[in-house]
Amino acid sequence: MEFACFSTWGQLPESADGLFAHAEQESIFFSRAWLEEVVSESLQGEQALTLACVIEEDRVLALLPLMSKEAAHLDSLSHLYTSLSTLLVAESAQQPVYDCLVHGLGSLHTRSLKIDPVAENDEKLLRLERSLQSAGFSCHRHFRFYNWIHRTEGQSFADYMATRPARVRNTVARKQRKLEREHGFRIRLYSGDDWPQGLADYDIVYRASWKAHELFDDFIRRLADTLYQRGWLRLAVLYIADQPVAAQFWFVANGKASIFKLHYDQQWKQYSPGSILTRFMMEQVIDIDGVEEIDFLNGNDAYKQDWMSQRRVRWTLYCAKPRQNQTRTEKIAGSINGWAKRLARLGGIDRRQRKLSSTTLSHWRKTSS
Repeated sequence: MEFACFSTWGQLPESADGLFAHAEQESIFFSRAWLEEVVSESLQGEQALTLACVIEEDRVLALLPLMSKEAAHLDSLSHLYTSLSTLLVAESAQQPVYDCLVHGLGSLHTRSLKIDPVAENDEKLLRLERSLQSAGFSCHRHFRFYNWIHRTEGQSFADYMATRPARVRNTVARKQRKLEREHGFRIRLYSGDDWPQGLADYDIVYRASWKAHELFDDFIRRLADTLYQRGWLRLAVLYIADQPVAAQFWFVANGKASIFKLHYDQQWKQYSPGSILTRFMMEQVIDIDGVEEIDFLNGNDAYKQDWMSQRRVRWTLYCAKPRQNQTRTEKIAGSINGWAKRLARLGGIDRRQRKLSSTTLSHWRKTSS
């Protein structure tokens, strides 16, 4: 068993495909399609790809996709739109695999490692965290965002709608009747070769919505193409008199539907076209795709609670190695800073004392250098 580090996807042994195939059953964000074809293309500037692996006889037992600007500080390979990260590990992997990975990261002179967003109950990361702590790292978890989901548990769409708040059911039905009566509408689902037209109409709706300018147009197009190639794309547009007024970008893979982007034209807000389209998509993924879970991805927006039934927390896992062999000046400076901060929290230091502590710190640095 040995540690290996690769800087390109082409260097990975073919056996890594088995890890990806298993991992994507849990989340599309663990798939090779997401990490290689979408996310790694978004590396910018001085960011470098780092594929940290544990290998035994050409078999990849563990893979941690990372990126870095500085060799000593590593982050999980992710994008702004990444909703979950993890460590890819073979099912048979025991603790020595995690220890080997951590030892290898140490050989890279790693000072800090940040993985996010992560699930609270990710056993693979919990075991990695234990190995990191044993190697002298200090690990902490910080709140990242809330994640709303609904598990269908064999429900039909009719069963699902019956569990929604009466306010939601009645409002959507009333607005749909009103829109049909006063203007008429149609909904088109794009999941085949026609997806470029769907994406073009999605862009029209986006520009007419209240949301900020999309910073990642190229990323969205690559993502749509990648999802289409895998059969995972679900792109729906609601039209009124052939004008696109609401659009939604979902993906469906391995029994899970992920709600990625929702937009509607503000001029048609009184008809709630977004809610009408959401109802249509819910019926599609529950009754046609037969998903077991619907995931609203990032955020605690109030409207998500109307459609979902369970809220989870996503975290940032941050592990850092304390600096060693501090100089006398650094130790004294740290003590003075700590003393000043403690007094400030207790309310026992005024502006004059703050200035004094700053002057004292400056004096120590000058006289000790």
